Amino acid sequence: MEIKRPAIAGTLESSDCQVTVEPGDGKIEFSLESAVINQYGNQIRKVVMETLNNLGIKDIKIAIVDKGALDCTIKARVECAVSRSTDHFENNLWGGAGK
Repeated sequence: MEIKRPAIAGTLESSDCQVTVEPGDGKIEFSLESAVINQYGNQIRKVVMETLNNLGIKDIKIAIVDKGALDCTIKARVECAVSRSTDHFENNLWGGAGK
């Protein structure tokens, strides 16, 4: 899939995260803002990278503002933002996209 336009998914409410995606410069550019980055930053990055890999995304700028989201929430927000930015809604298997 190719990122066509900027898109956002999620909120800044407690236990959620806001994911912003836009077309990249030939690579994955990842940024994370989180109050718990020291404890969970590596895990958040792992979930994001696995989700992007499952979706076949290799060229993206992705920014996460985490407010204590669980892994499943992070994955869902990334999938949603990518879908919005690619217009990929038909026949989408949420939670298993790309597998």
